[in-house]
Amino acid sequence: MSTNPNDVNSAAAPFFWTEQGLRVLDQRLLPGQVAYEVFDSAAGVAEAIATMRVRGAPAIGIAAAFGVVLGARVRYRENPADWRAALEQDMKILAASRPTAVNLFWALERMGAALDDIQGDPYPPLLALAQQIHDDDLAANHRMGELGADLVQGSSGLLTHCNTGSLATGGYGTALGVVRSAYRRGVKNIYAGETRPWLQGARLTVWELNQDRIPATLIADSAAAWLMKSGAVQWVIVGADRIAANGDAANKIGTYSLAVLARQHGVRFMVVAPTSTVDWNTANGEAIEIEQRDPRELLPECYLAQDSVIKGWNPVFDVTPAHLIDAIVTERGVVLNPSVDAMRAIRG
Repeated sequence: MSTNPNDVNSAAAPFFWTEQGLRVLDQRLLPGQVAYEVFDSAAGVAEAIATMRVRGAPAIGIAAAFGVVLGARVRYRENPADWRAALEQDMKILAASRPTAVNLFWALERMGAALDDIQGDPYPPLLALAQQIHDDDLAANHRMGELGADLVQGSSGLLTHCNTGSLATGGYGTALGVVRSAYRRGVKNIYAGETRPWLQGARLTVWELNQDRIPATLIADSAAAWLMKSGAVQWVIVGADRIAANGDAANKIGTYSLAVLARQHGVRFMVVAPTSTVDWNTANGEAIEIEQRDPRELLPECYLAQDSVIKGWNPVFDVTPAHLIDAIVTERGVVLNPSVDAMRAIRG
């Protein structure tokens, strides 16, 4: 894991590897409290992901990789002769922690593939691989930041949604990485939507920007259309938790609304994600499973009583169709006006 302060703002790092385990920042407590907790097992890391201590598709994948490392260490100590079967169960627990983020499954598949070549103690080679996955993500973020900044050159204002920065990745960020790079090139009007119901924009994105001393303006989600109509922004820049082979993109709930509003107002729409977020086995967005979280996260307490007739519907993500996306930015290049044919250019 990189510890270069120029790469990762230590105040915004979602986790650190230690010999005791994965030291995880509890993002649920931000911005009021910066608190870390050490998880020393695969099941513990899965809990950290499921409870949204760790969140953001790239960060979830990296954390899961370290979860495999922890599982392998424990299982090998328990039974050096037959640790693989127990580790497979740990990996199933990790896979079940968040169903929409394809980076989770990509990381687990990569860690699982490495098991075939391991003789003896699996801990050292798996730790090296998890650290490589983390470092590769950080390098990809910087690459995407520059590619995205090229596209928005000459713009005066950008709007982002949810949190896609250091807290959600291996460092620097995907969509927020583009915002960071664009700001350094002179784009000064940065807007962030609050992102209900978990308020990742209000709690996390503007906190990160404040840490970097990048001036930004927080808006209510419902103010986005009026902001676009004012002409203050030329691009909406978002991340993704899963991108289908045709370019349809699943991201935080509310992203689809922003894409529709952007098209109405002549604002361009950019999705920024590493190629590990592209699910080549999913033809289009109709096949993407959308996670549903507990309605109690949404409902005021007064409606939780047994005699209440009010229910809650709490999808975590929505899918933006490719025809509403102007550009998908990856570390392998930019896909303009994404389609099945256009997406093939970034397939490894």
